[in-house]
Amino acid sequence: MSSQLNRNSEELKAQEATLFDRTFRDSSGKIVIAQPPNLPLLVGLAATLLQLVLPSGNLQTEVDLVGFGALFTWAWQELFEGVNYFRRALGLLALGGILALRLHIS
Repeated sequence: MSSQLNRNSEELKAQEATLFDRTFRDSSGKIVIAQPPNLPLLVGLAATLLQLVLPSGNLQTEVDLVGFGALFTWAWQELFEGVNYFRRALGLLALGGILALRLHIS
């Protein structure tokens, strides 16, 4: 009887996720604000840095497109597949910033 009550209380706690939990915790209950960078972020940052040292020309334009595409992909993934609301908001802000910079530069 006691174990049944404990199980029911644990299930009730699992269902009562607070706004803090949904914002900062992942599915396993760990607080996730930063995580190791994934491939699109690494490629985007590397291409952006490489673009700064390349002379103007076709190669710089191609590296710029690769960097933009990779950072756009990373932001899109964070927006729709982020582990919590914080990561999704980060993706939304990054996507908005990337697009705003692109439109401002063009």
